[in-house]
Amino acid sequence: MPGKILQELSRYKIGTFAYIVHRHALLRPDREAYVYGKKRLTYARFNAEVNRLVHALQELGVNKGDAIGIIAWNCLDYAIVYGAAMKGGYLLSRFNPRLGAEEVNYLVNYSEVNTLFVGPELVPVIESVRSRTPGVKNFISVEAKNPHMIHLEDLLASYPGEEPDVTVEEDDPFFIIYTSGTTGVPRGAVYSHREAWDDTRTYIINLGIQPDDRHIQVSPMFHIAGDTILRSILYVGGCNIIVKIFDPAAALQLIQDEKATHMSIVPTHLIAMLAVPDVKKYDVSSLKYIWYGGSPMPLEVVRRGLETFGAVFGQGYGQSESGPAICHLPKEEHEVLGTPHEVRLTSVGQPDIGVQVRIVDDAGQDVKPGEMGEIITRSKHNMQEYWKKPDDTGSTIVDGWLHTGDIGCYDEDGYVYIKDRKKDMIITGGENVFPREIEEVLYRHPGVHEVAVIGIPDPYWVEKVHAVVSLKKGAAATAEELITLCKKNLAGYKSPKSVEFMDTLPKNAAGKIMKRELRQKYWADLGRSI
Repeated sequence: MPGKILQELSRYKIGTFAYIVHRHALLRPDREAYVYGKKRLTYARFNAEVNRLVHALQELGVNKGDAIGIIAWNCLDYAIVYGAAMKGGYLLSRFNPRLGAEEVNYLVNYSEVNTLFVGPELVPVIESVRSRTPGVKNFISVEAKNPHMIHLEDLLASYPGEEPDVTVEEDDPFFIIYTSGTTGVPRGAVYSHREAWDDTRTYIINLGIQPDDRHIQVSPMFHIAGDTILRSILYVGGCNIIVKIFDPAAALQLIQDEKATHMSIVPTHLIAMLAVPDVKKYDVSSLKYIWYGGSPMPLEVVRRGLETFGAVFGQGYGQSESGPAICHLPKEEHEVLGTPHEVRLTSVGQPDIGVQVRIVDDAGQDVKPGEMGEIITRSKHNMQEYWKKPDDTGSTIVDGWLHTGDIGCYDEDGYVYIKDRKKDMIITGGENVFPREIEEVLYRHPGVHEVAVIGIPDPYWVEKVHAVVSLKKGAAATAEELITLCKKNLAGYKSPKSVEFMDTLPKNAAGKIMKRELRQKYWADLGRSI
């Protein structure tokens, strides 16, 4: 019937991701939506699989507004579960697959999910706590069958692919992103479709994403950084190429084979790719953007990245509670090596469109350019609240401003410079020391692979500067050598008093170095919060 497609396009409300998935199935049915290994899923097939899962969940007693959860590594089934939350009106909780059993038990109960999707690697963890999660009525396995769970593939084969009868609204709760837990018990940041929609369009502008773009999804899909780029590619009708576990050489090969245009990473990903032997043998000429964030990128690593991959780097700054978009430094502004503006590569750029940023002192007063303070932000895509934690919400969002806990400064042109997390700042002999400044110097040493600077107890200084270093394969360096390097470039009180060498530094699933874990052995018995 003439005009039927336009009528059908009006089925779902604009401002929801139900509308986005349905729209692409109608207008781009044969375009690839997802690639995962040898599996390729078009938008028409993706929409149908999502619909089948919504019908199945409805039959299992899962209704619009109910909370569902998933604990798995990146995979194609993950995308289908996410799509079902978009179209079924469910509140999706995505749990970190690296968490221990007690942490998982806490989060599953805290989130109040009634249905839990479980990846094959996580079945033992879930089985160990299953008896203590009475609110979960449906356990559904993804990727592989499990005799004690319903299998997702069986559900998809048993229900129709027609559109479900669900009306999703812009202000319906959509998903919960959990804070990383690097500083304490994770809390859940709640977002509606409205906040996710606003944040997504910010990233599309920042990265210039187009329908023909192809993104390598190495960032974990449970994390706000991995989530926002996944949403952004989906929004325009591009293709997400899902990687289960990051391997630097395999990622480079995938860029070459799939003619990928975008990749979203954290600094440890870039460090690993730069360490791949013959890294320049891979054809990565299709890349338009390598988008990085998650933690500060050392200037020396940015320099090496630009020399190896060219002018394709852009940076984003945000956090689990901010949507995440706060600031960005576009790739055009990375072409400043050797110029007076090179220092801007150590910034996170300027505030995003639709985002207001201030830097304030402990009294809440705005500081002057160059002065240190806490970064606070206001936008239409900040989280609504912490799930079931009104006191924490009230102390984090004050008069509409989200307090990030990040310490930084800004210059006369509005470029924001993050010095450190408020909780990572070291106070030694009464002097404030920001670890990132020291880490920047240590990365200049040719043998240093990764480094984390922390404060540890000291009987005289109360807290002293301590560097934890992993070296490149085959490289050598001594503690004295690294301390001397710092003393040549920093004030004496900022230089490490001690250096510890490790084969690898502990990281969370998003690739962030876990400073809290490094501090644990030094502070755990001294009654200090770490």
